[in-house]
Amino acid sequence: MAQIPFLPGATTVGVTFKDGVILASEKRVAYGYLILSKSGKKVFRITDRVGAACAGLVADMQILTKQVSAYAMLHSLDSARPASVAAAAKLMSNILFENRLFPLLTQTIIGGVDETGPAIYVLDPLGSLIKDKFSCVGSGAEIATGIIESSYREGMSQEEAKELVLRSIKAAVARDIQSGDGADFMIITSSGVTEETISFK
Repeated sequence: MAQIPFLPGATTVGVTFKDGVILASEKRVAYGYLILSKSGKKVFRITDRVGAACAGLVADMQILTKQVSAYAMLHSLDSARPASVAAAAKLMSNILFENRLFPLLTQTIIGGVDETGPAIYVLDPLGSLIKDKFSCVGSGAEIATGIIESSYREGMSQEEAKELVLRSIKAAVARDIQSGDGADFMIITSSGVTEETISFK
């Protein structure tokens, strides 16, 4: 009988609000039913106005975000202006597609704020790129999506969006064995990037 391979789980969420974007993910690093770490980081800064949140293999997430950050810096030096959210997302899409024969096993939400306003893009391991108002990826995505869809509306305040994201992650953590142990938040506005870690009692 064929054995189903264990894949890393996660609950990762991205939401746009009136003035910016919230990217968040819980902190558990699990491989099947084995918890490898309770302090994993799955939310990464790309530039001063763009970030990424991932679900999948931690090593793949780390190398992907480092590459995109470096290319975004080169892009901004070449064009004499900061890389837009769309440009950073396309860079990531190109890297993922280039590696399609040996794919990086990560689902990614990339988001930020530029001259066009807040934006979120969702990418699969092969580089497919979809723009959205909110998104959830990982093993707890179905549960988190249900919570966000029931309450999300455009033009939410930062406080409303943060409360909704936290509620969605807590709901997923309560029902997904591969998610848990707190959450990392990255709040991106035109003023810059704020990071916060919330522990779950």
